[in-house]
Amino acid sequence: MNRFIRRGFLGALAGLAAAAPFLVLSAVGVPEFAVAIVAASMYGVCVPPARRAYADGIMAAASLGIPNWGISSVILLPVLSGNHMAWDAVGMQEHFASLVGWILFGALLGGMLQIASEIAEVHYGPEAAPASPLPSKLTRIVILGGGFGGMRAAEHLEEELGNSALISLVSDTNALLFTPMLAEVAGSSLEPSHISVPLRSSLRRTHFVRGRVTDVDFDKRVIVLDGAGEKGRELKYDHVIFALGAVSNYLGLKNVERLAFNFKTLLDAIRIRNHVIEMFERADRETDPSARRQLLTFVIAGGGFAGVELAGALNDFAHGIFADYRNLNIEELCVTLVHSRDRILPELSDTLAAYALEKMKQRGVTFRLGARLVDAQPGLVTLSDGLISAETLVWTAGTAPNPVIRTLALPTTPRGAITVDSTLAVPDRLTVWALGDCAAVIDSETKKPCPPTAQFAIREAATVAKNICASLKGRPATDFHFRSLGALCVVGHQNACVELTVPFAHTRSLRFSGLFAWLIWRGIYVSKLPGLERKIRVLTAWTLELFFPRDISQTIELGAKDTHGSYAAVSRNI
Repeated sequence: MNRFIRRGFLGALAGLAAAAPFLVLSAVGVPEFAVAIVAASMYGVCVPPARRAYADGIMAAASLGIPNWGISSVILLPVLSGNHMAWDAVGMQEHFASLVGWILFGALLGGMLQIASEIAEVHYGPEAAPASPLPSKLTRIVILGGGFGGMRAAEHLEEELGNSALISLVSDTNALLFTPMLAEVAGSSLEPSHISVPLRSSLRRTHFVRGRVTDVDFDKRVIVLDGAGEKGRELKYDHVIFALGAVSNYLGLKNVERLAFNFKTLLDAIRIRNHVIEMFERADRETDPSARRQLLTFVIAGGGFAGVELAGALNDFAHGIFADYRNLNIEELCVTLVHSRDRILPELSDTLAAYALEKMKQRGVTFRLGARLVDAQPGLVTLSDGLISAETLVWTAGTAPNPVIRTLALPTTPRGAITVDSTLAVPDRLTVWALGDCAAVIDSETKKPCPPTAQFAIREAATVAKNICASLKGRPATDFHFRSLGALCVVGHQNACVELTVPFAHTRSLRFSGLFAWLIWRGIYVSKLPGLERKIRVLTAWTLELFFPRDISQTIELGAKDTHGSYAAVSRNI
């Protein structure tokens, strides 16, 4: 039996068993029961079986109860019954019981599916793995980059090829950073370890190599990594996947690059959080009101997702810790977001962008729209329309593909991204593939450039893995095509904006804002966070945040970069 048909059948059986008690107790009607079975079958198809993973399965399925509740109880069922969608506060309160029911159903589904999968394995054997002849020599596949695309490519190759290939992943960090929650670390809502997933323990059959790519000899198929020797360490490959991601692009603003905080890595988020606390400590003992206001002014450059989420997180963090600094006045705080366009969040619709702007203004965030960052000096930020006295500047306004790509013999765009064809293979470079932020990917159907987002990188990784397997079996490659599922952005203080693409009607979308959107944001991203342990840690931290103030302890002292790229000073002030 096909493995996906088997998974879907087991998911439907598990859903039937999980939903039956609710139907018997008259807690749900027949329509809700049918939707639950369909959702369970789809969940079963998407989740490969894992032995004895009861706790992980229960938590993952339970966390999906929130988006399932929103799609079914708040949107789908009211529309099918001829009523209005219940996404206002009153409507959602009326459906609170169904929210609890969906979460409980998800927990039961996760446990039942695990039981069904193990029973099926005992009686009918494991899933039928894709037929692949055992080669006399193991195929060496090297993945460069440990982000979403690189890790997902390794997972797909492990699943498709098993032990018939030698898979290696090279990354300069030993953990996957879950970037959608990076602003939560900068705002002291989550601990750094909550959103970083060790690559070694997550990829069971992949050989992890900690290192940085310095050169690639495409003729000899050799990758050179930095190392103790003059030539560094070498890795040979039969197929190589470039998933090196992107770095901040300061657009030639040397002073900004030297003085501003970056916001790309976990280390950046830690430094920003500690720096904000440092500014409060210094302002608390400052007697000059103008100097205090300068210390408590935080400028974020860039009005995309990263800049808006960071501005909202820092504003909430700053408001939350004012009670610990009795010498300070809340009126002296100023979080300013600078954006060169006339509205923030260009990735979202006009209505959601306007909602985010209004909500953030109500919380005290100020905006300088239509203004470009021109220069930065210590204590002063220069814009195209004026000056801001501030000791803190964070840059989120631009990115560029990893600069090492320009040093390699690869076809690139003027922006520095690797040129790929519709199958994500590099033209004229046999067995070389590229995906994610470092590649210029064009959708095979729409002929439009694919945005450098995680949801696209994950699907590109699946296509690359499938095409490598097809290449090994002598089959034709598959063109890449994917339509965005939507976009989510949290704007602070339990408010978010969510825009979800309607299935089978890609020109239409469902838009949510406010508390309900915030719940959707948290539910979706917790379900996507790898590993049960981190799901529990994040949920625990979010729960504690409802009852206790955020921590203001400076965990480590990190600051300006030295000539070797490490951080040494206590803080990085401008």
